[in-house]
Amino acid sequence: MPSREILLRAWKLICQAKAMADTYEQNRGICKYVHSTSAGHEAIQLATAFHLLPVDYVSPYYRDESMLLGMGYKPYELMLQLLAKRDDPFSGGKEYYSHPSSKAADKPKIIHQSSATGMQVIPTTGVAQGLAFLEKINSNKLVRGINGENPVVICSMGDASITEGEVSEAFQFAVLQGLPIIYLVQDNGWGISVTSAEARVTDACGYAQGFPGMKTVKVDGTDFPESYRVLGEVIAEVRANRRPWLIQASVPLLGHHTSGVRREFYRPKEDLESHRSRDPIINLRKSLTENGISDDELDSIKSMAWQEVNDDFTIAVNAPEPDAGAVTDFVFAPSVITEECGNRNSDGTEKIVMVDAALFAIREIMEEYPEAILFGQDVGRRLGGVFREAATLAEQFGDHRVFNTAIQEAYIIGSSAGLSAVGVKPIVEVQFGDYIYPGFNQLVTELSKSCYLSNGKYPVQTVIRVPVGAYGGGGPYHSGSIETTLLSIKGIKVVFPSNAADMKGLMKAAFLDPNPVVMLEHKGLYWSKVTGTEDAKRPEPDSDYVLPLGKGNIVLKAHDKLIENGESCAIITYGMGVYWASSAAKRFRGKVEIIDLRTLFPLDEELIFSTVKKHGKCIVLTEEQQNNSFAEALAYRITKNCFQFLDAPVEVMGALNLPAVPMNILLEQAMLPNADKVAKLIEKLLTY
Repeated sequence: MPSREILLRAWKLICQAKAMADTYEQNRGICKYVHSTSAGHEAIQLATAFHLLPVDYVSPYYRDESMLLGMGYKPYELMLQLLAKRDDPFSGGKEYYSHPSSKAADKPKIIHQSSATGMQVIPTTGVAQGLAFLEKINSNKLVRGINGENPVVICSMGDASITEGEVSEAFQFAVLQGLPIIYLVQDNGWGISVTSAEARVTDACGYAQGFPGMKTVKVDGTDFPESYRVLGEVIAEVRANRRPWLIQASVPLLGHHTSGVRREFYRPKEDLESHRSRDPIINLRKSLTENGISDDELDSIKSMAWQEVNDDFTIAVNAPEPDAGAVTDFVFAPSVITEECGNRNSDGTEKIVMVDAALFAIREIMEEYPEAILFGQDVGRRLGGVFREAATLAEQFGDHRVFNTAIQEAYIIGSSAGLSAVGVKPIVEVQFGDYIYPGFNQLVTELSKSCYLSNGKYPVQTVIRVPVGAYGGGGPYHSGSIETTLLSIKGIKVVFPSNAADMKGLMKAAFLDPNPVVMLEHKGLYWSKVTGTEDAKRPEPDSDYVLPLGKGNIVLKAHDKLIENGESCAIITYGMGVYWASSAAKRFRGKVEIIDLRTLFPLDEELIFSTVKKHGKCIVLTEEQQNNSFAEALAYRITKNCFQFLDAPVEVMGALNLPAVPMNILLEQAMLPNADKVAKLIEKLLTY
């Protein structure tokens, strides 16, 4: 049985939660932003919060305001987020109610997460993965409690989210690795208007039985003393034995799904009455009176709770709105590498291929940073990557730092958010560009938004390696170019090196950048086996060499006299396009200037625009299918910024607009640009 002090604290907070829900309902015109409340879920949430330590991590879901109250947040702080006010401590007015992110020293840590309908399970499992790794290497980044307590991770979710495919990826990894995480499933039987009977064949505990090694327990989430006991036992067990648990708490849904989706829209009267009969407030009051606490004392606490909520709401309503000028703050954390430095050209150094440049860069990173890890499909000890891009790394650094995953791109990408939050520095690999799409949900919803929506508290430091591009009959699922799709995502950076020296320098800079960076690596350039790509081999730069993101490079200059005479043009390109352009330019001696972008975002617009203004004629060259591509968007920007300097329309050349790269080599070649096609376009452009 919880102590009298704990019971009274629970009573005060459950009264606050009730007062908050009622206040929001009574002031719907003021509480105009969509929100949910914890009505019916209060007891299990408070029971959970009361056992947590500041060293722990928790991912509440969108009904978990009572959990936040139990962790020590005041109604006023939560109301600032409800009303999207400037001083909202979580996001500065950008996020929904009960979508917290916090690094408060006196409370459990909360990473950024999305609307918590299953997507949050992977990043939160990534937190547990990171803590387990820090324990393994005895890192000083691992923070324990004042009595040496190991941190635990709580991932809270509704019962409907258990059907998400990404949840199974997280469960799989948690069991395989034996991670210190507790999945708290609050089961109210509804997923908006869909009942559990309609949506799933088993409940959360039944589902978890498919993951042997996942311990499970069911609890009546309306019974605070019982919930407090169960949570205390499970949290203590996970602190000691470091293995995953799932707790399924049965709770009623007393409020609306959200303020915009009203319960009367879809729930029958009988269902509502059945849920009201299990109100945790009624049950808690009964437990308190049975333990000798008088009605007068309980009513007094309730009255004070209501008064505090009313006072806080009045103050919150009148709190200042955000400054519109701050809307662009925190998209990215400030970059560390802003200048090219170190020795790029070592005398007498033998030229290396691009795939080795990446391997050597990661080796040096892992030697210097013990928190750096590399994982993905087939990158571990036996193979070292399908392109041998991770060969020997597992032998050198161990299977705990370089390891394989299952076929689960969502986990590979999404877990990096949680890993980064605890100080681990992940480098992850998606085997081919065509395989990245199952991970897009995590890339878009979690990684790209984390820095912005947490007001800079949780930028995600990760490098995502993705081999891309077509050559030699790779076929429709191993040859895709994906940069336009990636560049439509705001909050990530995209790098595309075209030679070994750039590969090493950019890999180092990407690793040191505190933001998510996707490294697109053209597999046709890895070994310089494609005709005309011999120059992708370069002497290996020294270990201190870094090349900042966002700096393009002039790889071929035009002759000044021809520029003055208007007989020149510029080609803006990247990746394989550098070699098509270079080969074509040999037919137009001194008339072509070639810019290798090297980084697609951030983009070196200063170099692009100054070069185009100098020549007055420009081609944007890409391997991607041309229609609606990044290249066409760039052509518009060039036109807008250089219009008065142009002697001809900006030309764009890309691949044919086909759904996929065909397998047959002749068909593949017909689809792609090449030097001959580029030369014809140069010839046309120079006639203007």
